[in-house]
Amino acid sequence: MGRLQDRVAIVTGGGRGIGRAIAELFAREGAKVVIATLSLEPGREAVKAIMAAGGQATLVPLDMGDRDSVRQMVAKAAAVYGGIDIVVHNAAHIPFGTIDKLAEEELDRTFDVGVKACFWLTKDALPYLQQSAAGRILVTSSIAGLSNAIIGMTHYSAVKSAINGFVRGAGLELARYGVTVNAVAPGLTDSPHLRRTASPAAIKAISARIPLGRPAEAMEQALGFLYLASDDAAYITGTVLTIDGGRILGDPAGLELDQVMT
Repeated sequence: MGRLQDRVAIVTGGGRGIGRAIAELFAREGAKVVIATLSLEPGREAVKAIMAAGGQATLVPLDMGDRDSVRQMVAKAAAVYGGIDIVVHNAAHIPFGTIDKLAEEELDRTFDVGVKACFWLTKDALPYLQQSAAGRILVTSSIAGLSNAIIGMTHYSAVKSAINGFVRGAGLELARYGVTVNAVAPGLTDSPHLRRTASPAAIKAISARIPLGRPAEAMEQALGFLYLASDDAAYITGTVLTIDGGRILGDPAGLELDQVMT
C-alpha cells in the first residue's frame, strides 16, 4: 500500500470499467485522483466510492474529443491538487461499423478521442510532469492494436496501433525530462460496456479462444497500470504491457502437437 502516496493522477474515462478500476486502485495506493469523464453520473459514483473508502478524488467534466475541454481539465486538475504526476488516457470512442458504412463524423471522433487526445494531454500536462519526481504518461491500448482484428472495428484497431506508435515516440522524446510513457494492451475484459454490446453466448465463445479461459477482471488490468505508474517501473518507457490471458499467443483449440507431427 502507498505506492502512489500523495501523487496526483488524472484518469480519463474514469467513471466506468477499466478506468474506474484504475481510479479506485490508485486512490487506495495513496494518489489524489482526478476522474475526468464525459459520463458525469458514473464519474460522481466513482468519486463517491473512492471517498467512502477514505481516498481523495474529484470529478472534472471532460469531452476528450474537444481540444479546449482537455486544456481546461488539465488546468483544473493542477489547480485543485497543486500539480500533476500521472496522466492516464483511458477514454475512448468505440462505434461499430465496417469501412464502407462508418460515418465520417464517427471516424473523426474515434481518432480525436483515441489518438489526438494523447498529444493534447501530453502537451498540456508536460509542464507539470516535468516538475514531478515521477512523471508518468499511461495509455490504454488493446490487443487489437497488436495482432487481433475484428470485422467492423478496423478504425479501433487503427487507433490502438497509432497509440502504440505514440508510446514509442513519446517515450523516446520525453525521456530527457525523466517522464516515462507506457501503455497497457488489454484483451477481453469484463465491463459494463462488454455486457451491453456482447451477448453471453458471444462472450463465452470468445473466452473459449483465450488460453486462460476467461475474460480479465477490470482490476487485473488496473494492476498493470499501477505497476507502470509506480517507482518499481521507473526504468521502463516506450513499452506496451499486454494483459490478455494469452490470447495473442494463439487459439487453445488448435491442433495438439501429436496431431500435426508425422
